[in-house]
Amino acid sequence: MEIRRTFDIVTQLVEKYQREDALAVKRNGQWEKFSSLKYKEFVDDFSYGLLASGFKPGDKILTVSNNRPEWNFMDMGMSQVGVVHVPVYPNNGPAEFRHILVHSDARIIITSSKEFYDLLSFYAPDAPNIEKVYSIDQVDGAANWMEIVELGRQNREKFKEELQKIKESIQPDDMVSIIYTSGTTGLSKGVMLSHRNFVSNVIATNSILPLEANEKFLSFLPLCHVLERMVNYLVMSKGAAVYYAESIDTIGVNLKEVSPEGFTTVPRVIEKLYDKILLKGKELTGIKKVLFFWAVNLALKFELNNKNGFWYAFKLKIVDKLIFSKWREATGGNIKVIISGGAALQARLARTFHAAKIPIMEGYGLTETAPVISVNHPAYPYLQFGSVGPILDNLDVKIAEDGEILMKGPSLMLGYYKDQEKTDEVIDAEGYFHTGDIGEIGEFNILKITDRKKEIFKLSTGKYIAPQLVENRFKESAFIEQIMVVGENEKYAGAIICPSFEFLHGWCFKNNITFRDNKDLIQKPEVIARFQQEVDRINESFGSYRQIKKFELTCQEWLTETGELSPTLKVKRKFLKVKYKIKLDRMYGYTSDLGHVGTPVNSVKDV
Repeated sequence: MEIRRTFDIVTQLVEKYQREDALAVKRNGQWEKFSSLKYKEFVDDFSYGLLASGFKPGDKILTVSNNRPEWNFMDMGMSQVGVVHVPVYPNNGPAEFRHILVHSDARIIITSSKEFYDLLSFYAPDAPNIEKVYSIDQVDGAANWMEIVELGRQNREKFKEELQKIKESIQPDDMVSIIYTSGTTGLSKGVMLSHRNFVSNVIATNSILPLEANEKFLSFLPLCHVLERMVNYLVMSKGAAVYYAESIDTIGVNLKEVSPEGFTTVPRVIEKLYDKILLKGKELTGIKKVLFFWAVNLALKFELNNKNGFWYAFKLKIVDKLIFSKWREATGGNIKVIISGGAALQARLARTFHAAKIPIMEGYGLTETAPVISVNHPAYPYLQFGSVGPILDNLDVKIAEDGEILMKGPSLMLGYYKDQEKTDEVIDAEGYFHTGDIGEIGEFNILKITDRKKEIFKLSTGKYIAPQLVENRFKESAFIEQIMVVGENEKYAGAIICPSFEFLHGWCFKNNITFRDNKDLIQKPEVIARFQQEVDRINESFGSYRQIKKFELTCQEWLTETGELSPTLKVKRKFLKVKYKIKLDRMYGYTSDLGHVGTPVNSVKDV
């Protein structure tokens, strides 16, 4: 059958790909599985329940939930009666929740657990349109989402014909969802996405994803994130099963239990996985340690299309059997693809994991483009390290005179909800969406991203710096968890560095450096000197004007919950510039205390 609307994917599952584990989730220590038929039954009953509750096409429902089959039951159930799904990140701050609740015009809220039920019940009175708050889990005194399902079951016959008529009336260009962009500055905008936006992306990437109907995919990125949601649809459209991890902390265990053929992630998770692998390698001794780092160094030199030659291939075969096979076992043994998106992936990580036969397909896109604009294919020449792969065949992409990537096509959003002015700012008269990213298109229509247009800044010397390029290089250091490069209108580039405290604590232990806490730790002359050594080493790979001349260390880890990172783990520059104003002023000599981390100082105050 032809997939034209998102809910057509469920119909196809039943007609073409029936399986007992279409969706699965681990609860109370057991994997709970839902068949294709049970999936559709829940979807239809939820639709009937909405109709019985008086919901009409165009009404909005807001959800705050972790990944679970119920998310799909509700999502598809809403879509086939024309109700607009507004999925929201659970880790939003108070201002964001209040903004979205009011701005979205949602009629009801459905949350996943007591924690979020209590949280949203607290904010709900601020939104005049909210009629009721439901919970998916059983919460004392709370309305449960199954009340809607049960109402639907009781009214199946009554609304059967009406549901069918509504489904037939829904057009591909009808709005199916509003996704509030996580953003790194200001309050988020509501991106209006249609059935066509999602479905066109699913169809365009279907032949690229190396996944078969009898295989499994592990899901742990939030389903409210546009990439995870689209891949969720894509996997189901191919007839593969979706298994939802218990949490991001249990990924390792769940990978071994499920042995999936793939999963989607963001670069930061891959970076952390790589760092853990290296830490385990450093704990080895003797010949095992020598072999481990021989394998890692060999992988860092990996080239596609057998460019390394016979002797390299021979050595790689040896280390694959001794070392890399254990890496694959740790990921369940069946991984055919890891999809990476949301931020730039370091090329060294792509090389290393490809050498270990754990292929990563890095892609590029935005919430406004539903989301994929380009993605690396499984094999050369449509796979190239340091790129985001070939542009999708159904899109029109060009590079503006200033280097900005412009895009138009069937996956481009309908616009920003209730904000025509901002819509007109990003979609020009010719229908091209201005992505805000700088890039270039090369051979085989392969796209490379060089930086964010708004983040590029100019030094007082007239030199331009693309911070993302510099930051990614510095994040290759095991000592550096996160970094923000600064220097707009200054004589030189500086940086606020968030150390990798787990690694740093281990280094201090080995070097007999004692400290009370992280605040005391970052003031230790030995620690400052070690970071200066790292900065000096990495600076050598840049021209003089791109080098970090001064830096400051933070004593706190940067987290989404505390506001330093967006829900997709991007650095929130505006927030950090306010939070670390004292450090930035000190770095550029705007305070009487001219000390800076990068030279030993007596007192460093963290803000």
